[in-house]
Amino acid sequence: MTQLKITGFDDLHIDQSASYSKTLTETDLVLFAATSGDVNPVHLDAEYAAATVFGERIGHGMWLGALVSAAIATQLPGPGSVYRGQSLQFKQPVKVGDTATVTLKVVGLKARMKLVTLECLVHNQDGVLLAKGEADVIAPAASGTLAAPDLPAVRID
Repeated sequence: MTQLKITGFDDLHIDQSASYSKTLTETDLVLFAATSGDVNPVHLDAEYAAATVFGERIGHGMWLGALVSAAIATQLPGPGSVYRGQSLQFKQPVKVGDTATVTLKVVGLKARMKLVTLECLVHNQDGVLLAKGEADVIAPAASGTLAAPDLPAVRID
Protein backbone atom coordinates (compact mmCIF):
# COMPACT_ATOMS: atom_id res chain seq x y z
CA MET A 1 0.00 0.00 0.00
CA THR A 2 1.23 3.49 -0.83
CA GLN A 3 2.22 5.67 2.10
CA LEU A 4 1.53 9.41 2.07
CA LYS A 5 4.00 11.66 3.86
CA ILE A 6 2.62 14.27 6.24
CA THR A 7 4.80 17.32 6.82
CA GLY A 8 3.83 19.01 10.06
CA PHE A 9 4.09 22.79 10.39
CA ASP A 10 7.32 22.69 12.42
CA ASP A 11 9.05 20.70 9.65
CA LEU A 12 8.17 23.16 6.88
CA HIS A 13 10.59 25.83 5.67
CA ILE A 14 10.64 28.63 3.11
CA ASP A 15 11.46 27.41 -0.43
CA GLN A 16 10.56 23.80 0.40
CA SER A 17 8.90 22.31 -2.66
CA ALA A 18 7.09 19.26 -3.98
CA SER A 19 5.38 18.27 -7.20
CA TYR A 20 2.50 16.12 -8.39
CA SER A 21 1.74 15.02 -11.99
CA LYS A 22 -1.27 13.58 -13.79
CA THR A 23 -2.16 13.08 -17.43
CA LEU A 24 -5.58 14.33 -18.55
CA THR A 25 -7.40 11.40 -20.15
CA GLU A 26 -10.71 11.31 -21.99
CA THR A 27 -12.14 9.51 -18.98
CA ASP A 28 -10.90 12.26 -16.64
CA LEU A 29 -12.48 14.92 -18.86
CA VAL A 30 -15.87 13.19 -18.97
CA LEU A 31 -15.86 12.32 -15.26
CA PHE A 32 -14.96 15.90 -14.32
CA ALA A 33 -17.85 17.17 -16.45
CA ALA A 34 -20.21 14.64 -14.86
CA THR A 35 -19.16 15.30 -11.26
CA SER A 36 -18.91 19.09 -11.56
CA GLY A 37 -21.90 19.62 -13.85
CA ASP A 38 -19.72 21.73 -16.18
CA VAL A 39 -20.89 20.52 -19.59
CA ASN A 40 -19.55 23.47 -21.57
CA PRO A 41 -19.28 22.20 -25.16
CA VAL A 42 -15.71 23.53 -25.45
CA HIS A 43 -14.81 20.53 -23.26
CA LEU A 44 -17.11 17.87 -24.70
CA ASP A 45 -18.10 18.67 -28.30
CA ALA A 46 -15.28 18.43 -30.85
CA GLU A 47 -17.27 20.18 -33.60
CA TYR A 48 -18.22 23.08 -31.36
CA ALA A 49 -14.70 23.39 -29.93
CA ALA A 50 -13.15 23.43 -33.42
CA ALA A 51 -14.93 26.74 -34.08
CA THR A 52 -13.51 28.37 -30.90
CA VAL A 53 -10.24 30.23 -30.44
CA PHE A 54 -8.74 26.95 -29.14
CA GLY A 55 -9.53 25.02 -32.34
CA GLU A 56 -10.12 21.83 -30.34
CA ARG A 57 -11.58 20.56 -27.09
CA ILE A 58 -9.81 21.67 -23.93
CA GLY A 59 -9.85 20.38 -20.37
CA HIS A 60 -11.63 22.21 -17.59
CA GLY A 61 -9.48 24.87 -15.95
CA MET A 62 -10.72 23.73 -12.58
CA TRP A 63 -9.38 20.24 -13.32
CA LEU A 64 -6.01 21.96 -12.91
CA GLY A 65 -7.31 23.48 -9.67
CA ALA A 66 -8.25 19.99 -8.51
CA LEU A 67 -4.68 18.86 -9.23
CA VAL A 68 -3.38 21.67 -7.03
CA SER A 69 -5.69 20.38 -4.29
CA ALA A 70 -4.38 16.84 -4.83
CA ALA A 71 -0.78 18.06 -4.64
CA ILE A 72 -1.47 19.79 -1.32
CA ALA A 73 -3.35 16.80 0.06
CA THR A 74 -0.80 14.18 -0.98
CA GLN A 75 2.55 15.98 -1.24
CA LEU A 76 2.95 19.25 0.67
CA PRO A 77 2.03 19.56 3.47
CA GLY A 78 0.06 16.34 2.86
CA PRO A 79 -2.87 14.60 4.55
CA GLY A 80 -4.60 16.68 7.18
CA SER A 81 -3.98 19.97 5.36
CA VAL A 82 -6.93 22.36 5.44
CA TYR A 83 -7.47 24.79 2.55
CA ARG A 84 -8.05 28.42 3.58
CA GLY A 85 -7.89 30.04 0.15
CA GLN A 86 -6.66 29.72 -3.41
CA SER A 87 -5.92 32.18 -6.19
CA LEU A 88 -5.43 30.68 -9.63
CA GLN A 89 -4.90 32.26 -13.02
CA PHE A 90 -5.25 30.12 -16.13
CA LYS A 91 -2.56 30.93 -18.69
CA GLN A 92 -2.92 28.23 -21.37
CA PRO A 93 -5.46 25.44 -21.89
CA VAL A 94 -4.86 21.86 -20.83
CA LYS A 95 -5.68 19.30 -23.51
CA VAL A 96 -6.50 15.60 -23.44
CA GLY A 97 -3.17 13.78 -23.38
CA ASP A 98 -1.30 16.59 -21.60
CA THR A 99 0.58 15.71 -18.44
CA ALA A 100 0.12 18.53 -15.96
CA THR A 101 2.70 18.91 -13.21
CA VAL A 102 1.87 20.99 -10.15
CA THR A 103 4.86 22.45 -8.33
CA LEU A 104 4.24 23.79 -4.85
CA LYS A 105 6.75 25.99 -3.03
CA VAL A 106 6.48 27.30 0.52
CA VAL A 107 6.63 31.11 0.35
CA GLY A 108 5.16 32.03 3.73
CA LEU A 109 4.77 30.60 7.23
CA LYS A 110 2.64 31.99 10.09
CA ALA A 111 3.25 29.96 13.23
CA ARG A 112 0.29 31.21 15.30
CA MET A 113 -2.25 29.58 12.93
CA LYS A 114 0.12 27.01 11.40
CA LEU A 115 -0.68 28.81 8.13
CA VAL A 116 1.41 28.03 5.07
CA THR A 117 1.35 30.07 1.87
CA LEU A 118 2.25 28.00 -1.19
CA GLU A 119 3.20 29.23 -4.63
CA CYS A 120 1.37 26.98 -7.11
CA LEU A 121 2.63 26.54 -10.67
CA VAL A 122 1.19 24.11 -13.21
CA HIS A 123 3.16 23.24 -16.37
CA ASN A 124 2.50 20.75 -19.13
CA GLN A 125 4.96 18.16 -20.43
CA ASP A 126 6.53 20.79 -22.73
CA GLY A 127 7.16 23.23 -19.88
CA VAL A 128 4.30 25.53 -20.90
CA LEU A 129 2.78 27.37 -17.92
CA LEU A 130 -0.89 26.38 -17.71
CA ALA A 131 -1.83 28.02 -14.40
CA LYS A 132 -0.30 29.86 -11.47
CA GLY A 133 -1.43 31.14 -8.12
CA GLU A 134 -1.12 30.88 -4.37
CA ALA A 135 -2.79 28.73 -1.75
CA ASP A 136 -3.18 29.36 1.96
CA VAL A 137 -3.29 26.12 3.91
CA ILE A 138 -3.38 25.20 7.57
CA ALA A 139 -0.67 22.58 7.95
CA PRO A 140 -1.03 19.43 10.04
CA ALA A 141 0.31 19.74 13.57
CA ALA A 142 2.73 16.81 13.33
CA SER A 143 4.71 14.95 10.68
CA GLY A 144 4.16 11.28 9.94
CA THR A 145 2.79 8.90 7.35
CA LEU A 146 -0.64 7.63 6.43
CA ALA A 147 -1.71 4.80 4.15
CA ALA A 148 -3.28 6.07 0.94
CA PRO A 149 -6.84 4.77 0.55
CA ASP A 150 -7.79 2.50 -2.32
CA LEU A 151 -10.12 4.28 -4.70
CA PRO A 152 -13.09 2.44 -6.19
CA ALA A 153 -13.15 1.53 -9.86
CA VAL A 154 -15.24 3.97 -11.89
CA ARG A 155 -16.95 3.11 -15.16
CA ILE A 156 -18.47 5.40 -17.78
CA ASP A 157 -21.51 4.09 -19.62
